[in-house]
Amino acid sequence: MSKRRRVTPTGGPVVRRAGAAAAVLVLCSAGVLLGMSAGSAEAAEVSYATHCVPPAGIDPVDGTTKVEITAPATAKVGDTVDVVWKFTQPAAKNPDIIDLPANSVQPSGTLKASGAQTADIAMQGPRENPAIPKGGAMVLSDMKGTLKLTTVGEVKLTPDAYTVNAMSTDTKCTPTETVQPSATIQVSAGGGTGTKSATPTRSSSPTVTSSASGGTGQTDFTGKEVQIPYACKTPLGDKSATSPVQINAKKNGGSFDLTVQFKKSVMDSPAPIPKGSVKPSMDVVLGGADKGTVHVEGPTNAADIKTGDPIAIPDLTGTYKPGAGGKSTLSPGVLTVKALGTTTTCTPTKTEVSLTLDTSPQPGGASGGTSTSGGTSSSGGASSSGGSGSGGLAETGASDHGALKALGLVSGTAILLGGAVFTFLPGRRTR
Repeated sequence: MSKRRRVTPTGGPVVRRAGAAAAVLVLCSAGVLLGMSAGSAEAAEVSYATHCVPPAGIDPVDGTTKVEITAPATAKVGDTVDVVWKFTQPAAKNPDIIDLPANSVQPSGTLKASGAQTADIAMQGPRENPAIPKGGAMVLSDMKGTLKLTTVGEVKLTPDAYTVNAMSTDTKCTPTETVQPSATIQVSAGGGTGTKSATPTRSSSPTVTSSASGGTGQTDFTGKEVQIPYACKTPLGDKSATSPVQINAKKNGGSFDLTVQFKKSVMDSPAPIPKGSVKPSMDVVLGGADKGTVHVEGPTNAADIKTGDPIAIPDLTGTYKPGAGGKSTLSPGVLTVKALGTTTTCTPTKTEVSLTLDTSPQPGGASGGTSTSGGTSSSGGASSSGGSGSGGLAETGASDHGALKALGLVSGTAILLGGAVFTFLPGRRTR
C-alpha cells in the first residue's frame, strides 16, 4: 500500500495539489516524516493502524497514520544526520468540542533505526499550526531529529509511537501492527565527523538522548519536554493545571547554568497588568546521584500586559552546583508566582525527569545539603522520574459529557500563571 513520492533535483518534495489531502489530517495521528534536501533517500509513505489514548474522560480512537520519513541516501560512519518526519495523515481530526488556536499543537515521537545500527531517535516538531476549528482537519508540524551513524551497512528508519500535545493535554498514539521502514541510509566507512542535513537550512532538533556526558566535551544539554500536573494554592482558592516544561543546561566549569522553559502561554490576561508586577520562580528537584533542589527565577514582566493578551512565563534561570558524582536527574518542582503583593504556589502532583547530567562533586554543592552558587540556592529534597509527555485531544464525537471534559482541561491551563492575577477581578468569573 506504500507509494513513492517524486523528489525534485534539489531534493525538495513535489507538492501534490489535492484538496482532499488537507481534510484527512487529524489530531491523534502524528506519524509522518517530511522530505529532505539534495542527496536524500527516496522516502516512501508508510501507513499503519494506530491506537490513540487522549486525556482522561475522552474515549480512545483507532485510526490510520500515514508518514513519510526523509534522510540522506548515503553517509559515512561518524556522520550525524538529520532526519525529518512528515505527517501526511494523522489518525483523528479535531473533535467537535473546542477550537484550537494557532500555534497550540505540538507533535513528538520516536523513530526506530534498525539494520546495521539500532537506535531510538527522539523526534519533535515546533508548536506551529494554523487555527483549527472544531471538527476541522488536524495540521501537525514536521518533526525533526538527529542520528549519529556508528556502523557500516544499511540503516532503516521506521516511525513508531508518537504524542500530540494540544492546549497542554496529551494524546499518546501507538502502532497496533508492524510498521514498514520509510527510508534507508547506506552507511560506508570513512570516519566522518560532520552533520549531513536533510534540509537546506538546519533548524533546532532534539537530541537523541537527554543524558549529558561530562567526558565528551559537550557543553550544552537539551532536556526533554515533560507534562507536569500542578496543584495550585491561589488567592482565590485551590486550582489545578498541567503545563509542558523543559529544563536545559550549559556547563560552566564544574557547575551548570540552568534554563527552565514553559513551552506555552498558560492564559490570556483577564485585566490590564502593569509592568514589573509578575515574578515567577521554581525549585528544580535533583535526583539520581545528587539530592536537593536548585532555585531558578525569571524576570518580572518587562511591559504592561493588556486585557486579552497572552501571559507567558519567561525563562527561569539559575546555577546548579553538583554535590555528588554520577548521573544526576533534574525535574520540575514547586512553581511560585508573585503578583501585586499576592503569591500563588503550584506544587506538582507528580514530576518527571527532564534532563540527566553526568556530574562531579563541587565544594559547597547540593547532595542533600544547602549551598549557594551564583545567587542560586540548593537544598535537600527528593525526586521522582517518569516518561516523556506531549500529546493532544482525540476525536470522540460531540457529546455534552465530552464537551465538559474538554472544556475542563482547557480551562485548567488558565490557572498556572494566572492564579495570582485572578485578584484583579474579585467577584467576577474569568475565562
